[in-house]
Amino acid sequence: MISQTRMIRALTAVALTAISLPTLADMDATERRIAEWVDANAENAIDLLAETVNIGSGTMNHDGVRAVGAVMRRELDAIGLETEWIDMPAEVNRAGHLFGRRHSGRGPRILMIGHLDTVFEADDAFQSFKRDGDTAIGPGVDDMKSGNVIIVYALKALRAAGVLDDVSVVVAYTGDEEKTGAPLSLSRKHLIEAGEWADIALGFESGVHDGGTDWATIARRSSSSWMLTVRGRQAHSSGVFSEEVGAGAIFEAARILNAFYEEVRGEEYLTFNAGTIQGGTSVEYEPEQNRGTTFGKTNVVPNTVVVHGGMRTISQQQLERARDRMRAVVADSLPHTSASIAFEDRYPPMAPTEGNQRLQLLLSDVNRDLGRGEMPALDPSRRGAADISFVAPMTDALAGLGAIGTGGHTPNETLDLTSMPLAIKRAAILIYRLSQESHQD
Repeated sequence: MISQTRMIRALTAVALTAISLPTLADMDATERRIAEWVDANAENAIDLLAETVNIGSGTMNHDGVRAVGAVMRRELDAIGLETEWIDMPAEVNRAGHLFGRRHSGRGPRILMIGHLDTVFEADDAFQSFKRDGDTAIGPGVDDMKSGNVIIVYALKALRAAGVLDDVSVVVAYTGDEEKTGAPLSLSRKHLIEAGEWADIALGFESGVHDGGTDWATIARRSSSSWMLTVRGRQAHSSGVFSEEVGAGAIFEAARILNAFYEEVRGEEYLTFNAGTIQGGTSVEYEPEQNRGTTFGKTNVVPNTVVVHGGMRTISQQQLERARDRMRAVVADSLPHTSASIAFEDRYPPMAPTEGNQRLQLLLSDVNRDLGRGEMPALDPSRRGAADISFVAPMTDALAGLGAIGTGGHTPNETLDLTSMPLAIKRAAILIYRLSQESHQD
């Protein structure tokens, strides 16, 4: 269990400021060996990052995703993990996933999560790694090929220190995090199975350093979608609002959206966005492409509106509350109109559980011992959805264990290369300390 002294120190910290002078005074001999090995191999980690960034792997570039997977498989094989490439069925239309497993039978069962794909497809001009001193730029250098490398080098550091056998680990590199394949029952089947096996899940997307403080992620909001379809009575506009014609589809859609704003909005961490709207007498909409066409006339009462939106929540309970309130608004139709709303689950929420908070306190101790100060929990509204959310309901979970970057999903995506060895040390020492807890128990 976490020591009372460490818990009190993390919980009662008032000034959460970074310390510029690192010290290893509070580390044991094994932790010092881990830190020294990471520093000695920092450039090798950057070389691996460059190799993978230079392989374009947009989600729909299946060959590229598989090629990055082959590189990471080579690295996991060298550590001694049993690796498996898992192809997706044709209906999912994604490249597949790479899993690596090492079951020692001792220590905590840890799931380490990364993803091989980026948002930059094969026809994108942003395709190569460049380095300028301690800054790297390239597609996926922050999200999240640096995190993939951190997973590998954390395991290498544990092996070099002679303590990897104390940990049972599964590494899961998904191939479609940026554009998840459907159905989720197939595209996330193996990840969920790994979550059911694990005691602890660690996500290695980019870390956050802001205001002189490093932040830990113990909660992430869900990401789901909703589709509102409204029907009205088409007629000459001279009859709009009459008993025979009614309000028409566009006024009814406007009523519903305004009521969402007035009656559903406001709960902390709940957001919902109307992303596209098509309305008129002829409407076609392709939800997969988020585009459509519409036709109507100013002198004709429109008969159809389609609104496509997204929603984010901090818990499954909050998601269901919001959906119930939206359904109630939709059911209260204006004259001669009808409406329906459909919801699609995508990424579930990662709620801020006590187990997650415990991991945060442990990571905060590691960060402090590395000379970086306390590491408080990040506001969940500052993180998007991620694969760790699929397993968080089954395990204690901690995310944001990656390096520090900026400009993710843009042609200005950069990474602070000095933050990579820090992230590797944090992850490796955290896993080592977790393994020592199991020995004490």
